[in-house]
Amino acid sequence: MSAECGIPTYRGKGGIWEEYNWEEVACEEAFQNDPGKVLEFHELRREKVFTCISHAGHRIISKLQKDHANVTIITQNIDGIHQLSGSTNVIELHGSIWRLRCPWDRMVINDRGRKYKSIKCDCGAWFRPDIVWFGDNLDRSIVEQAFESSSRGDLFISIGTSGEVWPAGGIPQMARENRAYMIEINPEVTVSTHLFDEKIRKPSSTALMELFSENNNS
Repeated sequence: MSAECGIPTYRGKGGIWEEYNWEEVACEEAFQNDPGKVLEFHELRREKVFTCISHAGHRIISKLQKDHANVTIITQNIDGIHQLSGSTNVIELHGSIWRLRCPWDRMVINDRGRKYKSIKCDCGAWFRPDIVWFGDNLDRSIVEQAFESSSRGDLFISIGTSGEVWPAGGIPQMARENRAYMIEINPEVTVSTHLFDEKIRKPSSTALMELFSENNNS
């Protein structure tokens, strides 16, 4: 979804980790060694994302939610573009680049902007981005929400994910076991492709428009 907005993916050709070493900017050890460098990297990411806007695919999903209250979005993206397009009920597995938290007093603040409003908490500790880094554990309650939602849906659409990152990689299997109708939207074959009933090798906005066009009566 986010790639079509001009936001580079993390993996694959042209991804963030082709240019940066995650061990220096995206793990707890890096933050402990040089919090300023880590925050600078993420601020650059924020500046890039701040200028991006939603595309037709985001707006289609937002409309689906308005028309059908039981539509849940589970995302590994940290850019918040689903919410900007009007979507609610968004389960953010990997957190949000627009939040900061204090490692000491656990306070979490919303901070949407090109630049950080503050890089240190009132207690004096460095804020860290409220996102999941390499080596971090995901919030158990959020993961449980994602699995619970996937285990009761009758339609599951996977958009753009490689399926290689866990526990998110196990979510399609949960939906499959629930006998949901499975649709994969991805230009490339993934490790989870075999789980899907329908595979669409097109950009997300194009695929979603074709699937949910008002003129599509199939």
